[in-house]
Amino acid sequence: MHIESAESAVVGKNVAPPGVDPELHWYKTVYQGDSMPQFTLRSFVMGSALGAVMAASNLYVGLKTGWGLGVAITACILSFALGRGLQAAGLFKSNLSLLENNAMASTASSAGYSTGGTMVSAMCAYLLVKGSHMPWPLLMIWTFLLAVLGTVMAIPMKRQMINVEQLQFPSGTAAAETLRSLYSAGEESARKARALFGAMGLGAIVAWLRDAHASKGVLAILTKLSKIPATFGIPKLTIAGQPALAWTIGFEGSLIMVAAGAMMGLRTTASMLVAALINYGVLAPKIHAMGGIARISYRGIVSWSLWPGAALMVTSGLLTFAFQWRTILRAFSGLGARKQKPGEGVPYREGQPVEEKDAMAAIEVPNSWFGAGMLFATIGLVIVGWLGFGIAPWLSVLAVLLSFVLSIVACRATGETDTTPVGAMGKITQLTYGVLAPANVTTNLLTASITAGAAGSAADLLTDLKSGYLLGANPRRQFLAQLSGTIVGTLVIVPLFYVLVPTPGTLGGDKFPAPAAQVWKGVAEALSHGVHSLHPTARWGMLIGGIIGIILPLLELSMPKYKKYLPSAMGVGLALVIPAWNSVSMFLGALLAYGYSRYSAQKAETYTIPIASGIIAGESLLGVVIALLSVAHLLE
Repeated sequence: MHIESAESAVVGKNVAPPGVDPELHWYKTVYQGDSMPQFTLRSFVMGSALGAVMAASNLYVGLKTGWGLGVAITACILSFALGRGLQAAGLFKSNLSLLENNAMASTASSAGYSTGGTMVSAMCAYLLVKGSHMPWPLLMIWTFLLAVLGTVMAIPMKRQMINVEQLQFPSGTAAAETLRSLYSAGEESARKARALFGAMGLGAIVAWLRDAHASKGVLAILTKLSKIPATFGIPKLTIAGQPALAWTIGFEGSLIMVAAGAMMGLRTTASMLVAALINYGVLAPKIHAMGGIARISYRGIVSWSLWPGAALMVTSGLLTFAFQWRTILRAFSGLGARKQKPGEGVPYREGQPVEEKDAMAAIEVPNSWFGAGMLFATIGLVIVGWLGFGIAPWLSVLAVLLSFVLSIVACRATGETDTTPVGAMGKITQLTYGVLAPANVTTNLLTASITAGAAGSAADLLTDLKSGYLLGANPRRQFLAQLSGTIVGTLVIVPLFYVLVPTPGTLGGDKFPAPAAQVWKGVAEALSHGVHSLHPTARWGMLIGGIIGIILPLLELSMPKYKKYLPSAMGVGLALVIPAWNSVSMFLGALLAYGYSRYSAQKAETYTIPIASGIIAGESLLGVVIALLSVAHLLE
C-alpha cells in the first residue's frame, strides 16, 4: 500500500484533485465553519485536567526510559468517555462535540507533552553536572518560554507541511480516525468503529503483558501471565561475536511502531530498514573495532551514529524545505494580519475568488501572532539566560534561530515517520556550542534545551493540528487551545519534577535511570574540550551523512518519476538514531498493510487506518495507566 492510499482512507475528500489549490479545496469541502462548538470553557477545563495527568505520566516514563508518549489519542478517548459519564449524571446537557473534543485534545496534548521533554533530558543533565537544582522560579519561566516558542514555531510549518505538502503525521491521522469512529453513525462507520476498538483491546493486552509487574497485592494475580519481552532477538544470529540483539537487530514486544508503519507506506519504512541494518549490522561493529563506539548497546552505538544521522536529516530537511521557497515566502507573508486590505491573505492559485481567499485568512493563525510569540519568547529566554545562567545574549538569540531551523527538520521527520528526533536535534546545538563556548557546560546544555524543547513541542503540536485539519477544525481556535495548554503543563510539570527528583542521587539508579539525561551530560562534558574531542569516525560520519542528505533530495528533484524507488532521506537519517528493532517493526507494518491491500483493496481502504489507530490508542492508553499505577506503587 502506497502512502497516498493509506492517507486517502482517512481524508477522502481532503485530497485535492490535480491542478486544484489544496487549501481552497479543504476550505470548500472539509472545513466545518461554526457548525459545532470547538474551543469552549468545558473543553479547556477537561483538557487541562487530562493534560495534567498526562504530563505527570510522561515525566515518570521519561525519567524511566528517556521517551515521551503522545497523549492526543488517549485524551480523545478519555474525554469522550468522561463527557458521556457527566452527561449521564446530568452535569452536561450534551457530550463534547467532535471538534470540541479535538480542541480539548489540543489543550491536553500541549500540557502533557510540550513542557516535559526538556525536563527529562537537558534539565536532568544540568542537575547531574551542577549537583543541585536551579531555583524553581527560573525553571518555571524557562519551561514556559520553551513551550510558547515551540507552539508559535508550528504556525508557518503547519501551513507548509499540512496544508500544502499533506505530510502523513500518522499519530495525528490516527487521532482523527479515532474521533470519527467515536462520533460516527451508519453501517460502514460502525464496522470501522468495531475494528478500531477491537484493535484497541489487542494493543492494551500487549501493553499489559509487557509492562505490568507486581509481586504482591491484588494486581499481582493479573500480572502473573506469560510475559511479552520488551525486545527479543533471532536465535543463533550473531554479529562480530555478539548476539544480533546486542546491536539492536531484533524485534520489540510492541505493536505501536508496526501500526505506525502501516500508515507510513513501504518507501519510507524500507529505507529505514535497510539503513538500520547497514548502521547496526555493518558499520557499528567496524566502528566499535576502531574505538569509535565504547560499548555494544543502543546507547553506546547511537552516541556515534547520531552524528551522521543528525547531519543527514538536517541537510536533507533544510534542502527539501528550501525547494518550496516560493510557497514558504507566501506563507510567511500571507498568514494574515489583524487588518487586511481586500484580496490580501493566504496563498492561492490564479482565479480563486477574493472572498474565499479572505475567508481562509480569517481562520488561519495570523502572521502577527507568530511574530509576537517569537519576540516574546526570545526576549524572555535572553533575559533569563543572561541574568540566571550567565549566557551571553547573542548566544541565546542564536539558539532560538537555530531552533527554528532544526524544528523544520524535526517536524518533517515526524510528518513522514511519526518519530521526532528531539535528541538528535539537541545534539546539533550542543555541537555548535561546543565550538562557540567549548568550556561552558551550562551554556551547552541550556542552549540545546531551547532546540530540543522547541522542536519537540512544534512537532507534537503539528501532529495535533493534523487531526484538526482532517476533521475540518478552525486552525486559529485550535492554536489558542494549544497555547492555553502550555500554561497548565508548566504549572504541573515543574513542581512535580522537584518532588520526583529532589537530589542528583535520585537519577541514574534503578528507579529513575534517566538515560536521555546521561547522554546529554556525556555529550556536554565531551564537547567541553572542543569538537576535536569527538572520535574521528564521528566527524567523518557527520560529513558523509551531510553529503548523503544533499544527494537524496537532489535525486528526487531531478527524477520525480522514480521518487517512489529512491530512499527516503528522512527515513534513512532517522534509522540511525533509533534502535534497529523500531525500523524492523515499521517495515513489518507497512508490509502487512501492502499485502492486505493486494488481497482486497476495498477492505484495506476500510480497515487499515482504524486497526492501526486502535492499536496505537490501546497500547498508549494502557501504557499511561500502567505508569500511573506504578506512581501509586500498585505496580513495580
